[in-house]
Amino acid sequence: MRYSELVVAALLVAGITVAYAAYTATAGTPAAGSLTGHLMGVAGFTLMLLTETLYSLRKRAMRRPRGSMQAWLRVHIVMGIVGPYLVLLHSAWSFQGLAGALSVLVVIVVVSGFIGRYIYTSVPRTADGAVVEAQQLTAMLAVLRDADAAYAEGGLGSELAVAAAGSPASSRRGRREVEGRIRTIERQLAALRWQRRALATWHTIHIPIGMAMFVVAFAHIVAAVYYATLLR
Repeated sequence: MRYSELVVAALLVAGITVAYAAYTATAGTPAAGSLTGHLMGVAGFTLMLLTETLYSLRKRAMRRPRGSMQAWLRVHIVMGIVGPYLVLLHSAWSFQGLAGALSVLVVIVVVSGFIGRYIYTSVPRTADGAVVEAQQLTAMLAVLRDADAAYAEGGLGSELAVAAAGSPASSRRGRREVEGRIRTIERQLAALRWQRRALATWHTIHIPIGMAMFVVAFAHIVAAVYYATLLR
């Protein structure tokens, strides 16, 4: 049985939360500069970095790509939820200074990621989950409109009309079926157009925020190493 990536991420977050609660019950809330805090920060940042790099590399893989884009997207989503959660635990829920700015950006990127996932999954798909392409829908729509015209002209015997309707039961019933399919495909084409516009807008917002987050994260790491290690 294949579980949703959101279910997997929720289970991992729940497991991390239980372990974190058990730790704080005995040792108190770990400070960001403690060993435990550093480990959570390193693990979270590593997952966030892999979230961006691995999925991007898979999209650009032209020779011998490993795994489907759908599988890599699921991994991308899981790591994109668990990693930021670890970073927030690392911050000890402090939203001050550079670390606070990073925490805010992390939350914004995660929320933006959920919006992107909704836009991505809104695209029309076949029964087996394959994405329906615009060219395929346009071709189907042209056939159905020809069939509808054949019915309008009284051409029940037309092979095109019968094939499009799926049954030569009656001219009226066949035309209703064709018109219903036309409306369905028109809605799917409209959804595809909306999805492409929405994805383009989402990318123009999500990518710059993500880049800003990583710039702030690297600055935070450099500052933490400098003040916590070199000045000691």
